[in-house]
Amino acid sequence: MKLLYEFLPIALFFVAYKFYGIYTATAVAISVIIVQVAWSWFKHKKVEKMLLTSMVIILVLGGLTLWLRDKSFIMLKPSIINWAFALVFLGSQFIGEKPLIERMMGSQISLTENKWPSLNVAWVIFFIFSGFANLFFALNYQSSEAELKMAYPQITVEQIEKLDCSTFGEQNIVSLCNVTKEKEELWVNFKLFGLLSLTVLFVILQGFFLTKYIVPEPEEPDTKTEKD
Repeated sequence: MKLLYEFLPIALFFVAYKFYGIYTATAVAISVIIVQVAWSWFKHKKVEKMLLTSMVIILVLGGLTLWLRDKSFIMLKPSIINWAFALVFLGSQFIGEKPLIERMMGSQISLTENKWPSLNVAWVIFFIFSGFANLFFALNYQSSEAELKMAYPQITVEQIEKLDCSTFGEQNIVSLCNVTKEKEELWVNFKLFGLLSLTVLFVILQGFFLTKYIVPEPEEPDTKTEKD
């Protein structure tokens, strides 16, 4: 449930993109995470550091996207967030008494061996990998957009925003526009389905890892007394 809550801004970004385009989707994602932070503070009187970090990053990169009308900022956001998380998890290996993953899960489960540092490093690797995976799709789009701009120098900001390829006359420009549009949609789909699938798969693998070391709960003593 918590995983779905954290992916809510991404899901609403996806829906808004399909109907209104990337800039409206960016505004929606900014609004949603602000509401999430406000709700967390209202309900618990505190905000998790990871949620707060996500809000700061999306406010900066989303704000630059809307202000400069440049998609590259919002496309880099998942990479920067994942790398920021990787840095925080890695730092917790050396700062504090426990790695971050143990602070998050240690109150819920006990392990027979001290496997928390290893699990923490696994999360660091996962965040780094996820960041580079997103970067691949983002740069794939940006290279196509740059090629389109080079082939059609008079292209407008509105045409880049909507990528309505029917507005281009020459067939080779229409083809470049279609490729660029497909790569933008590929990034959006990866942002939701790809990153979510990677996260779910990693959590499942983490579960298999933890089952080997979880301390079984002690059996409750039998309180029944035998009658004479």
